[in-house]
Amino acid sequence: MKSKTAKHSYIEWLSPEEMHEASLNWFSELKFIRDEQLFLNNLVTLYTLQLTDTAIFEESKKVISRLQKAEKDIVPLFKKVQAHENQLEIMVDDINQLKMEKAYQETHKELIISMNQYTVQYREIKEGLFKLITSIMKKNKQKRLLN
Repeated sequence: MKSKTAKHSYIEWLSPEEMHEASLNWFSELKFIRDEQLFLNNLVTLYTLQLTDTAIFEESKKVISRLQKAEKDIVPLFKKVQAHENQLEIMVDDINQLKMEKAYQETHKELIISMNQYTVQYREIKEGLFKLITSIMKKNKQKRLLN
């Protein structure tokens, strides 16, 4: 006989200051990721010839397409965070707008999930690209040592 485990969700009540701080942290993280993506694009450009090698071509194609998708996905995420930050006034205007405040909190929870998902996926992409570039660098080093 199987027992059912109840799923409980713990909802922390965040103050407007904490939500503002979270939004600022998200902005900072997204700006850093955007700058990092420029670096990764330069890395791909630098190793384009090696990435097209038949032994790793399919894997490099997947990683690069995921990187390009991540670059496109960051724009709407930036916009969501910006809109969320702009609507923070709802929480601090001393007017009881319970429905709007509740909607703002729900949006904040959704953004927490979205940001976590995006950063986890982005780290996986980076890891895959770094593994490819590392293997290329090792092969190049071996070739130089043999010559």
